[in-house]
Amino acid sequence: MTDEPRISAEDMIEHLSPVLSPRARIRAVTALLTGTTGAAFTTTLWWSEPGPLPGHTHLAFALFTTFCLAWTCYGTLLLTRRIPLFATDRLIAAWLALTASTTTTALLTTVAAHRATAIWPILSVGTLFIAVTAVLTVRAHLRRAALRRRLHELTSEREEGSR
Repeated sequence: MTDEPRISAEDMIEHLSPVLSPRARIRAVTALLTGTTGAAFTTTLWWSEPGPLPGHTHLAFALFTTFCLAWTCYGTLLLTRRIPLFATDRLIAAWLALTASTTTTALLTTVAAHRATAIWPILSVGTLFIAVTAVLTVRAHLRRAALRRRLHELTSEREEGSR
């Protein structure tokens, strides 16, 4: 018998299971909490509005609640997977942001036009948000493509080395 310390099965499993980095965990928790809070706030505001609401107001509340729930699902996905998703998580987040900014800009522009108010402030800010999220989406796609190319290179090298 040796006097080496024994590792319990739980410790072994903990060391074998992949863990999110602290930075990724903070991002995931932030997305989860922000999405949940936003959905609860928007839904509560929607339900507490007095009197009948116009159709476009119901649509706006439904879209904002949906966006918040999408961020909640994104944060939940990151936390439950407990593995690094490499660039896929950033790609999902970028598409969520691009969809939300485009839809919100379109909705607000439509409401402003319907009310005959100034559209240019909405279009200015909306276009800025859309441009920033479009750049982030393109960067996420490029990063994911680079990682997939590198993975393909590494697996090809390994297959050639095993022959």
